[in-house]
Amino acid sequence: MSARPSTGDLLVLGGGLTGLALAAAVGGAGWEVLVVERDSYGRMLDAPYDGRVTAVARGSKLLLEALGVWPGILPHAEPIRGIEVAEGGVPVEVRYDSLEIDGEPLGWIVENRRIREALLARVRRLATVRLHDGEAVRDIRREEFMVRLRLASGRRLAAPLLAVCEGRLSATRGRLGIGARRWAYGQTGIVCTLVHERPHRGIAVERFFPDGPFAVLPMQGRRSSIVWALEDELAAQMRGLGDGAFAAEVAERFGDRLGALRLEGPRWYYPLVLVWSERYTDWRVALVGDAARGIHPISGQGWNLALRDVAAVAETVVERLRLGLDPGEPAALESYEAWRRFDSLALVAITDGINRLFANDLLPLKLARNIGLALVERLPPAKRFFMRHAMGMVGDLPRLMRGEPL
Repeated sequence: MSARPSTGDLLVLGGGLTGLALAAAVGGAGWEVLVVERDSYGRMLDAPYDGRVTAVARGSKLLLEALGVWPGILPHAEPIRGIEVAEGGVPVEVRYDSLEIDGEPLGWIVENRRIREALLARVRRLATVRLHDGEAVRDIRREEFMVRLRLASGRRLAAPLLAVCEGRLSATRGRLGIGARRWAYGQTGIVCTLVHERPHRGIAVERFFPDGPFAVLPMQGRRSSIVWALEDELAAQMRGLGDGAFAAEVAERFGDRLGALRLEGPRWYYPLVLVWSERYTDWRVALVGDAARGIHPISGQGWNLALRDVAAVAETVVERLRLGLDPGEPAALESYEAWRRFDSLALVAITDGINRLFANDLLPLKLARNIGLALVERLPPAKRFFMRHAMGMVGDLPRLMRGEPL
């Protein structure tokens, strides 16, 4: 006779940064969460640095504080004091300065592995969260009032709602009959860390070129993360360059403001694809984060957008559970989808539109772009609005994104 299933209030499929944040939110509010992750957390924590960093916006920092995770991240976080945006080879630029808002950082740059460590440490302290890592899902069955999973190990799990947090290439999304559109950008994201001669003073730089955007993000010490979206053919050529030649290519785009540059560690190459799910919910299922939509890294907003999903799902689930209501019924899922879809669509349109706009080198468009940048630089109210938007402080925000407990 098979063992009885483990039951909880929420099933989370995918225990990466987004899934762990959702588990910390709902579990931290006192409800039972079951997390399933294919990889082993031991292997994740022991894996070498993969070059990826996250720009944590102000609103996301408020959420992480509310979850009790931020103290574990802060020692590894570099504040963003300013942002400079310009078109490559053009002297016009927009400068965003934290002093124009309230003097607090606009955001923080953190290595993904440090965020994972802090989230995992927090979740492991919660008796309400049970982690099933190193497990593959063999079967998903949705009933009238319950979702049931059967794992490769034979374990059976059940809850009234399944949150899919597997990322933009989620196999479960298609398995559940939720379609997704994909657009290949024809660009490859090149990620690496540079050591430089002069301090960066907390300034992030983003420059736009016809062959793709180029960003320099401040890290702790005299180090910066390079996030370079380059046309596939040119990115393939970059793979063949030695470290010195590659650093010289970076210097040609960035200039000598930080002095001599050298690579710290290897370079990583990631294909860039836009993914847009046809819907964010299905029967007793909610897609969260990149499983719902994966955007271009041009604005550094991917995980910040995912955390707004986390906050909305957590608020919806916890409120209904406290009232003795079913967190997976259609009314709850419709509320989540309505709350998150417009914000997601807006950011997809913005990031995709900016990438396409600056990729076009026609003279009229180039002139229009430069005029637009010059106008924003000369209009303080517009600059403050764009800063607050980038900080995740605009719109119909869930409570956690305002730093309020559930």
